[in-house]
Amino acid sequence: MQVKNTLTRRLEPFETIEDKIVKMYVCGPTVYDRAHIGHAMSAIVFDVIRRYLEYVGYRVIHVMNFTDVDDKIINRANDLGLEPLDLAQRYIVEWFEHVHDLNILPAHHYPRVSHVMPQVIEFVQALIEKDYAYVADGDVYYRVRKFAGYGKLSGRSLDEARGGARVAVDERKEDPLDFALWKTAKPGEPAWEASWGQGRPGWHIECSTMAGHYLGEQIDIHGGGSDLVFPHHENEIAQSEAYTGRAPFARYWLHNGMLQLRGEKMSKSVGNLVTIEDFLAQHEADVLRLVILSSHYGKPLGYDDEVVAEAERALRRLRGGLRPPTGDLAAGKAVEALKAQVAAAREGYHAAMDNDFNTAGALGHVFNLVRALNTARDAGVGGAPFAEAQAALRRLTGVLGLELQAAGAQEAEAAPFIQALIDLRETLRREKQWALADSIRDRLAALGVALEDESQGTEWRWE
Repeated sequence: MQVKNTLTRRLEPFETIEDKIVKMYVCGPTVYDRAHIGHAMSAIVFDVIRRYLEYVGYRVIHVMNFTDVDDKIINRANDLGLEPLDLAQRYIVEWFEHVHDLNILPAHHYPRVSHVMPQVIEFVQALIEKDYAYVADGDVYYRVRKFAGYGKLSGRSLDEARGGARVAVDERKEDPLDFALWKTAKPGEPAWEASWGQGRPGWHIECSTMAGHYLGEQIDIHGGGSDLVFPHHENEIAQSEAYTGRAPFARYWLHNGMLQLRGEKMSKSVGNLVTIEDFLAQHEADVLRLVILSSHYGKPLGYDDEVVAEAERALRRLRGGLRPPTGDLAAGKAVEALKAQVAAAREGYHAAMDNDFNTAGALGHVFNLVRALNTARDAGVGGAPFAEAQAALRRLTGVLGLELQAAGAQEAEAAPFIQALIDLRETLRREKQWALADSIRDRLAALGVALEDESQGTEWRWE
């Protein structure tokens, strides 16, 4: 297995710190508003990475945090007349509903910064004692230039980092690059008591604290969106490695690309977003998974109605592979051909996923298996060979988090209505009402139902 490491910018063999154990930390949402499908993209990407690692025999310890103390939360809570932590709790509860609805495996730990404040304060105090941080009027700042490796994740020089930091000028800083580890409390804000003054953490320190507290000084995978590479993840490295004296903080940094709506990054500040709730009101969870998994996780993903429609068509094709057999042939060339296709699909699927979790390539082999099942069904294959091939399909799609079984029951319910329309079409054809008959065929095709006219009658299948 090889993974693309943002830290080294190359594919590397995947080797864990402890044999067959993966310590994985993924940055979660800042809970000040409803989650959108860009948040879902990151969660689904790392859900599939976890599922595949467990499938090939690793034990994964998965940690995903909630940022529940933040300027955005405080400002939004003030606008709504709520306590900031109450507002955060509302959206954390909503997130767990989304996790269930999207068939995302729950993380083993969901820390939030408000619950690890003693550990945050200890972390900051240690950085002060090591001279990596300093107090300025109750605020605490990290000395960026003291950390020799600063910029190694993003590839930015210190001058470039200064230009991209987008921080307000603060004359109390020793250097404009220095970033806040602790912010002095303002009236009405949540605050905690520390030896240098009452306040709350800066954004970056929380993830270093929580990753270390739950997973130890060094971890295997640190994940998140590509928008977090700088400054957030760069600052995490600086803090963590200064604190522990050990490098690397994370062996592999994996970053998913951004979801782009009509060519623009999906963003709350811009307002061009689709919430998870809105998406699921119109589409099945499997559709969103297929939108995301049909592209490599590290690339930006364009999103529009046609992308969703293509994913819906793909879902119908996958479900078509689960239709019951029409015969009971259990031996012969057709059976051997199906078995060979199952073996080839498994091999290709594993090769794709072992190559930096290439889900798009893996799906290609899954669709090859679906085609083989449809061909075998048409040839009359049934019994154990057909059941084993369908079990392989369920297994491979299950590793991708796709729920085809339950949804297949819905399509089974549709079967009598489809057959009724086919019977009506046959009547119309006998009566030479070709336009109406063609209209039924075209409408069924738009719904993903393909008709095949044979001498003994019309067969149908999901495309």
